[in-house]
Amino acid sequence: MAGGAAKYRHLSRKSSHRQALLRNLVTSLFEHETISTTWPKAKEAQRLADKLITMGKKNTEASRRNATSIFYKPVELIPKLFGPLRERYANRDGGYTRVLRIEPLKDDQAPSAILELVDGPKDMRFAMTAKTLARVRADNKEVNEITATNIRKVTRFRKNGEEALEKMVRKFEQMGVNKEKP
Repeated sequence: MAGGAAKYRHLSRKSSHRQALLRNLVTSLFEHETISTTWPKAKEAQRLADKLITMGKKNTEASRRNATSIFYKPVELIPKLFGPLRERYANRDGGYTRVLRIEPLKDDQAPSAILELVDGPKDMRFAMTAKTLARVRADNKEVNEITATNIRKVTRFRKNGEEALEKMVRKFEQMGVNKEKP
C-alpha cells in the first residue's frame, strides 16, 4: 500500500548515506554538546542520540560495542558517554536532547534548528531563563507563569540547579542585561 506512515525520515538519501549523515551529526553533538542543522535532520539525530544515552546508562559490554560502532570518534566519545553523560542523566528517564527551531541559516530557507544536550554547560534554555530572570529582577517585576515553569524545568534534574541558575543570573546582572542598545 502506497503512502503509509513512515517509521523514520528518509532525508532524500539512500540508506548508507543517511546512516553516515546521522552518525556524523551524533558524533558532533556528543563532541560539542550543541549543533545547528536543518530541522528534519535534527529530529532524526535526536532519536539516535537519545538511544545512545540510554545505552550509556545501561553500561554493559554490549552497549559499549554498539556505541563504538555508531561514533566516528569512539576513543574520545565512549569515555564521555559512559562517564560524565551517564552521571548527568542518571536520574532522568528520557528527554536527554532538545531541538529548538531557529531562523533559516541558509539562503534556501530550509527550516533550521539547534540540537543540544539538556542540563549541560551549553544549555540554551538555561541561559535564556537566567537572562529573563535577570531582566525581571532589574525591572522589579513579578516572575510570570511561563518563566516560573521554565525555572522549574531547567533546575529540576541539574545538580545544584538553583545555585547554578542564581550564579548565571548574577552574571547577567553584572553584564547589565537591561541596558538599551544605541
